Amino acid sequence: MKLDLTQEQAFFHATTRQFLDDKVPTSLLRELRSDPAGFGRDFWRQGADLGWTSLLVPEADGGGSVSGQGLCDLALVAFEFGRYAAPGPLTAANVVAAAVARSGTREQKAELLPGLMTGDRIGSWAYAEPRPFERLGAVGLRARRSDGRYVLSGRKAPVESAASADLFLVTAADEAGGLVQLLVPADTPGVLVGPMHALDITRRYGHVAFDDAAVSASAVLGEAGTAAADVERQLQVALVIQLAELAGTMDRGLELTTEWLFNRYSFGRPLASYQALKHRFADMRAWLEAAHALADAAAQHVQEESARAGEYVSSGKSVLGVAALEVLQECVQFHGGIGVTFEHDLHLYLRRAVVNSALYGTVADHRERLTAILEANDG
Repeated sequence: MKLDLTQEQAFFHATTRQFLDDKVPTSLLRELRSDPAGFGRDFWRQGADLGWTSLLVPEADGGGSVSGQGLCDLALVAFEFGRYAAPGPLTAANVVAAAVARSGTREQKAELLPGLMTGDRIGSWAYAEPRPFERLGAVGLRARRSDGRYVLSGRKAPVESAASADLFLVTAADEAGGLVQLLVPADTPGVLVGPMHALDITRRYGHVAFDDAAVSASAVLGEAGTAAADVERQLQVALVIQLAELAGTMDRGLELTTEWLFNRYSFGRPLASYQALKHRFADMRAWLEAAHALADAAAQHVQEESARAGEYVSSGKSVLGVAALEVLQECVQFHGGIGVTFEHDLHLYLRRAVVNSALYGTVADHRERLTAILEANDG
């Protein structure tokens, strides 16, 4: 996380941390393990009141941010979500709100943005797909024109907060092979939502089947058949949120481990005094600082819509998708047997990191993207 925050950003960040500290102690996270939604609607509305869901929406549409750089401000929230393994569809809700604000018609904005920003309506991006379309960028769901409507056929999974969503932003392939995005109400006939198992304690995912689900042409977001650029932008936004969360999980894991090392003794000496452990901890701290730098750089490039934004988010995912897991697993090892128990808090952050590392493209997917970028640059 950047050190040179403006006064407004620092206040916004501190307010978010205090709110999460009050509202989602780890004891509550364990209770939410059996909750179907994984979060409370009142909690989400209160977070929306703090600005969590309107940072990527322009002021002209009722949104706004504290610094004028909404995605960088949102990364501060995401960092705290990682530190607290907080519940709530932060990524899904913001991707949908930003997409509607960016590409929606006047009617779509008027109808959808108010509810999305207040938290009264939950939006989720139905982007990823099961096999054989599980690789990043593969889209198997089809949208065909019929009698002035779009008929959707196929499946999406995993979809965040699928069972809680009121609206799906669906990325599909049209009959010409181009990408089209549609705003599909969850109660549309032919839309079937089922649960999926996930390691995360509070995040819920589901599979969504579209069994000839039909929506009117007015449901199209942006230009039909030419949505590739919008999809890439949404992916970059989702990855920035994810990278900030991964940095937050590492930060909290190292905080817990530092406390443990100084408060536990062996042969009359604190564990933190042993040279071998110092070296191991120094390595983990170096990875945390790299995580901050990667997440901050990715957020800035995507915020500015830099030509290198895709390179930065894929670089971040390629590194943190591995480093976060290694650091948190090392933290578990430092704690010994207690670190692998459900009662200890470390597993909450490790679970969040494991799930994040698999979403919006695996490490292998993003390394392939980087390879393609390097080859194109060499050409």
